[in-house]
Amino acid sequence: MFVESIQLNNYRNYDSADVTFSPGVNIFFGDNAQGKTNLLEAVYLSGTSRSHRGSRDRELIRFGADEAHIRLFFKKKDLSHRLDFHLKQRKAKGIAIDGVPIKRTSELLGLLPIVFFSPEDLSMIKNGPAMRRKFLDMEMSQLDRVYLQYLSNYNRLLGERNNLLKQIAVFPQLRETLDGWDEQLIETGENIIRKREAFIGRIDEMMREIHGKLTGSQENMQVRYEQNVTVEAFRETLWSRRDRDIRTGTTSVGPHRDDMAFFINEVDIRRFGSQGQQRTAALALKLSEIRLIEQIAGDKPILLLDDVLSELDSHRQNYLLENISDIQTMISCTGLDDFVNTRMHLDKVFYVERGSVREYTP
Repeated sequence: MFVESIQLNNYRNYDSADVTFSPGVNIFFGDNAQGKTNLLEAVYLSGTSRSHRGSRDRELIRFGADEAHIRLFFKKKDLSHRLDFHLKQRKAKGIAIDGVPIKRTSELLGLLPIVFFSPEDLSMIKNGPAMRRKFLDMEMSQLDRVYLQYLSNYNRLLGERNNLLKQIAVFPQLRETLDGWDEQLIETGENIIRKREAFIGRIDEMMREIHGKLTGSQENMQVRYEQNVTVEAFRETLWSRRDRDIRTGTTSVGPHRDDMAFFINEVDIRRFGSQGQQRTAALALKLSEIRLIEQIAGDKPILLLDDVLSELDSHRQNYLLENISDIQTMISCTGLDDFVNTRMHLDKVFYVERGSVREYTP
């Protein structure tokens, strides 16, 4: 699987662009704030329907324009496909797959698996649990449509329950209506917990192996699923905290408060690990993500590296580059010296300047 080309109109700082990729390694270089990340963002959005930066649709539209368009062509199992995105200032975006509009973004996820690796991801281990849950949900949603449905339902039910909690504080007679919402929330939440448990078990196995190679087997890596509540205790705990939830107007228990813990030699590196340990764990996590997609989806993902190589030392750079040689990779950077001098065959190089992309011969 690989992306063949992308066309942009009024997207971020691009008036228009038409880029044809190599199935191998594609390098985008140029000064900062020229549009390199915007281009990778457009590819990521095409596979996931959202910006990796959490930007709203209207923020993706070129200043002064009313709408933006993305058209991406990719090949999967020898068949060519087209994705069209129509971003609007005041309306929901329109998405079409091979010319057929879709009603739900869930129809898109998994069609074009993408792994995005940015400098922010290197901080995933030490940052708060929300970032790790976001990683977990996005990767599982790309690989498991059933999980995506559970997650969508759970978030909807959680929102409804929280709204009801706030109303009960004003209208106590509504308290009896909580039972129905709680039953649905518990059932859906239990399914999410079970699937996360299985997925993190697979991540743990792969990270142990990759981390061992990165460190010469000098450290023992382990990933643990930190459940806010177990399947067995969810019902009783949720009910026991009703009064507290009504007072605060929010649901205090459930998988929306889960986390992943990373241990080296039984030390929690989220809190006590060195920066080197945290970055090595983040790299191992991303490489595990690639392997899982290959195993579960039966195809190789598209890898986007947004100025991340400059944040890694030479040992981690080499290990990363050696392990992505057989998948389509798009790399943004400010200079070409590291690539020209060493280690990597460059299939296509592009120079990006002020929202303009042109091929470049080193």
